[in-house]
Amino acid sequence: MLPQTRTARLALVAGFVALALLPLVLPPFYLMLGSTAFVAATFALSLQLLVGGTGLVSLGHAAFFGIAAYSVYLISPGDTPLSVFVTLPVAMIAAGLSALVIGAFALRTRTFFFLMVTLAFGQMVYFVFHDTGLGGGADGVFAPRPILGIEGFSLPMGRRERGLTLYYVNLAVMAATFLVLAGVLASLFGRVLVGIRVNEHRMRMLGYDVYAYKLAAFTLAGALAGLAGHMFVVQEGFVNPELVGWHRSAEALLIIILGGLGTLVGPILGAIALTALGEASQQLTERQLLVEGLVILAVVLVLPRGLAGLFSRRARSAVAVEVATAEDTPTAQTGPLGAAAPVRTEAAP
Repeated sequence: MLPQTRTARLALVAGFVALALLPLVLPPFYLMLGSTAFVAATFALSLQLLVGGTGLVSLGHAAFFGIAAYSVYLISPGDTPLSVFVTLPVAMIAAGLSALVIGAFALRTRTFFFLMVTLAFGQMVYFVFHDTGLGGGADGVFAPRPILGIEGFSLPMGRRERGLTLYYVNLAVMAATFLVLAGVLASLFGRVLVGIRVNEHRMRMLGYDVYAYKLAAFTLAGALAGLAGHMFVVQEGFVNPELVGWHRSAEALLIIILGGLGTLVGPILGAIALTALGEASQQLTERQLLVEGLVILAVVLVLPRGLAGLFSRRARSAVAVEVATAEDTPTAQTGPLGAAAPVRTEAAP
């Protein structure tokens, strides 16, 4: 799921640098659109830890996204915004604890049953906020946007600066989420998760507590989904029950499939592509969903590995060229300690 070649790593860094330089040429409207895409990518990255990393497909992941968003509203006194250094830990802890409780029950099931149990828990959370006055009921409520800073210092959030500030903040959050998940997947913990995805029974026979590992991954994914939910409130300043609906989880799954199921870069590519597709189709025709469906269907049929498959195919070709070059290049034989050993030649008879 991580870039394996130097070329791929350089391409990844170049991609983030390009995103950081885009505000130099983009108008303010597209800055907000890009910021929205980064929030969606952060949420999809959190789900990718379960789907691509552990083999757990969840339709209740949006519950943690919404719980974090509602937490920001519930802890804000009246219309007074709090510092992000207060709201962010509360939102992530609330989402992580919710994932811990829900995962403790849901992970006792597998495959299709796990999918349905997560969907059921997600619907329960939806009706808590939809049918009660806890978070404004069915219509939702405006939430005070957290202050991006501390008392005496905060990032500019005026009408002119808001788009640029949110663009860079959400880009940094997305990059940080990517780096955290890259570190997790590269660690022994991540290797065990991948082993569970490939063959859970074998990992259990090797002595690993499969349930504990999956619960830890589920909790971490929930906390990262809470990070995305918190940033949604920072950008939109509004919460409603649709944030915890199952369709938001399905949208994150669609982003993962569109970008690439087997790679950590896939959710970022998928979120940017889906956001751009939605805006372009809305500008071209009134049948937005029809156009989006046709394009996504074409991508899935032509690129079974998703958009990231285009880059992985080039990477495999580059690796093949490097291997072929290395095989054609004569090298000195080495001894047991790595020193060059003399090449023996036999005299002609």
